[in-house]
Amino acid sequence: MGIDQRPWRWRWWNAVVLIGMVSVTVTVTSSDSHEKQEQVVSRIAFGSCSNQSAPQPIWDAVVDFRPQIFIWLGDNIYGDFKRPFKIFGRERTVGPWKNVPRFVPSSEQEMKARYEKAKSSPGYIRLHQNAKVIGTWDDHDYGLNDAGKEFQGKITNQKLLLDFLDEPQDSPRRKQAGVYASYTYGPVGRDIKIVLLDTRYHRDPVGSDGTILGNSQWLWLEKELKGPPTALTIIGSSIQVISNLSATIQPLFAMESWGRFPKERDRLFKLIADSKRAGVFFLSGDVHFGEITRYDCAVGYPLYDVTSSGVTQSVEEVVPHFLRSFVRFVALLTPSTMRVKGQHCRYKSCIYGQPNFGTIEIDWDSHPVTLKLKVRDKESITVTGVDVSLTELQSSNSESFGREKAGNDNKKHCTLEVSLPWFVRYRLAILFCCTLIVFLVAFLVLVYTCFRLFRLEGCKRKHD
Repeated sequence: MGIDQRPWRWRWWNAVVLIGMVSVTVTVTSSDSHEKQEQVVSRIAFGSCSNQSAPQPIWDAVVDFRPQIFIWLGDNIYGDFKRPFKIFGRERTVGPWKNVPRFVPSSEQEMKARYEKAKSSPGYIRLHQNAKVIGTWDDHDYGLNDAGKEFQGKITNQKLLLDFLDEPQDSPRRKQAGVYASYTYGPVGRDIKIVLLDTRYHRDPVGSDGTILGNSQWLWLEKELKGPPTALTIIGSSIQVISNLSATIQPLFAMESWGRFPKERDRLFKLIADSKRAGVFFLSGDVHFGEITRYDCAVGYPLYDVTSSGVTQSVEEVVPHFLRSFVRFVALLTPSTMRVKGQHCRYKSCIYGQPNFGTIEIDWDSHPVTLKLKVRDKESITVTGVDVSLTELQSSNSESFGREKAGNDNKKHCTLEVSLPWFVRYRLAILFCCTLIVFLVAFLVLVYTCFRLFRLEGCKRKHD
C-alpha cells in the first residue's frame, strides 16, 4: 500500500495560507502605523505641575479641546515630601538658621504609588484614551525639589517616569542617561518635530554657570536640530528658556531657568542659529503661572516661549482669596522685557496665576500658515495668547534684525532682564524694602506714642 500524501499536501497548503495571512497582517499594521505618523497634527495641548493628591477638574477642559498630542513638561507628579514651614523649633526648615532640608525624596514604592494615583484620575484617563501622551520631567517627579545631577535616585525614577508615559520596553530612552527624546509627526511640508529636553539628569548646581544638558545630550540635540528640516520645531523644556524672572525678583525670590545658566542659554541660541532651522519655539512649565515671552535678538527671528504651569499648582492657589489681587499687583510691578502683552491677556500683567494649560492650534490651510499659542484656564477660556504666522518664524536677511528694526516693541524684546537699569531691575525689592521701612517706622512711632502717653498718665496720677 502506498502512503497517502493528502494530509501533507493539506499541511503544506495551510502553511502557505497562514504565511500569507501573517504577511497581510504585518503589511496592514505597518500601513496603519505609517498613516498614524503621516497624519497631519493641528491641535496640541501641554501642561505641567500636577499634584496627584489635588483636585484636577482642568482635565475636562483639556479633553474638550480635542488635542491630538498632549505634552507633559515636568512635575507630572509631586514625588518628594515637603516638611512644614518652620522658622523656630527643633527642626527648622526655612530661614538663615535652617537645620533640616524642606524637601526629602520618597521611596521607590511611594513614587510608584503616586504615579498610579495620577494615572487613575478619570479626566486623565479620558485624555489618555483620545490623545498621544508624551513628556519629560522636572524636579518633583525627578525625585527632589531643585535637584540636579547629584540626585542619587535618578536612575530608578527614570524607569518610573517612562512606565507612566507607557514608553516601550525596548525604547532607547530606557537605556540612555536621561529622558530626552524627539518625535516627528505629519507629512513633509506639514511636519512637526517635538524635542523634549532633560534639564535635570546632567544639570550642575544653580549659580555655577555650568551645564544643564550635559555633553551627551548636547551632541544628541545638535544632531536633532541639524537633521532634516521640518515646518515646525517645538522644544519642550521643563524650566523657562526666555524669561529670567530671578534677575528681577531677587533677593526676594528665585526661580530656576535657563537665564541662570547664561552660557548654556547662549549655546542653545547659537545652536538654533547655526542649524538654520526655521519655525522653532519653546514650551515650558515649573513656575506655577502662565505667560508667553519672546526674544528677538538670538536667531534671526523671534523665539517664543509659552509657559503653562500648572495643572493643579499655581501661585494664587496658595494664598487666601482676598490676597489674590495683591499677587496680581505684584505681578504687574515685576519688570519683564520679554513678556508678550496684548488683547488676549486677562490681567494687565499678562501673567495668569491660577490652574492652566497650554494649547497650540495650527491652521495649515491658511496662507501663510498661522499658529495660535494660548494659555487657558480650567474653563478653557484664553488668559493670554498670541497669533504667529509661520513666515514670522523664519530667519531675516537683515543684519540688524531686532536691534535696529523700527518699532519699540522689537527693541523691548531685545533687552535681557540683566541689562535693565538697576532701579528698574530691582524695583520690586526696592518697593518691598521701602514698605517694610514705612511699617517699621510707623510701628516705632506707635510704640513711642504709647510710651509717652503712658508716661504722661503716670506723671498726672503722681501729681494728683
